[in-house]
Amino acid sequence: MAHRRSWLLTLTAALAAAILSATPAAAAPTSAPAAPYCGITWGSQSKSGDPESGYGALTGARAGKHDCFDRLVFDVRSAGVRSYIVSYLDAFEDISGNPVTVRGGAGLWISMDASAIDPDTGDMVFHPANPAEVVNLAGYRTFRQLHDLGGRVLHNSFALGVRARLPFRVFEVDDGATKRIVIDVAHAW
Repeated sequence: MAHRRSWLLTLTAALAAAILSATPAAAAPTSAPAAPYCGITWGSQSKSGDPESGYGALTGARAGKHDCFDRLVFDVRSAGVRSYIVSYLDAFEDISGNPVTVRGGAGLWISMDASAIDPDTGDMVFHPANPAEVVNLAGYRTFRQLHDLGGRVLHNSFALGVRARLPFRVFEVDDGATKRIVIDVAHAW
């Protein structure tokens, strides 16, 4: 009987060991998802501004470097920009229908209801010396080239070559006399 009890204890211990070894270990706690780069959650989908009445004169374009993104700013005088679209595109054309290529792994199309010609005076107020290099972007982490695609009365568009298809945001700043369209493109996802 003692032998049978010993054998039963051995069998029970073996079964317990088998069951424990077949049971998956408690899952290691999952780590929290990685925080977005610099807290940026902009995405890369098209962005647009709501149309309003009136038009403005495009008077300048400039760029700036920031810790987490590169910034492009368009200045518009008078009534300001009333609508805009900023979107990644695979191909660009200038106002004459000629294909335009920009440096970088991706390109943003920037279209705005703002003219290089002042609608009040008829004077040309935006005339970059080199339409293929509107702003000097040498040394930028994300920006590669800003190409003026030309425009029509009360409208203008640009191709912005960027390093890769990265998150971007667009917003407006209005100080009364000048409206600014600001485009920030992140350095990373």
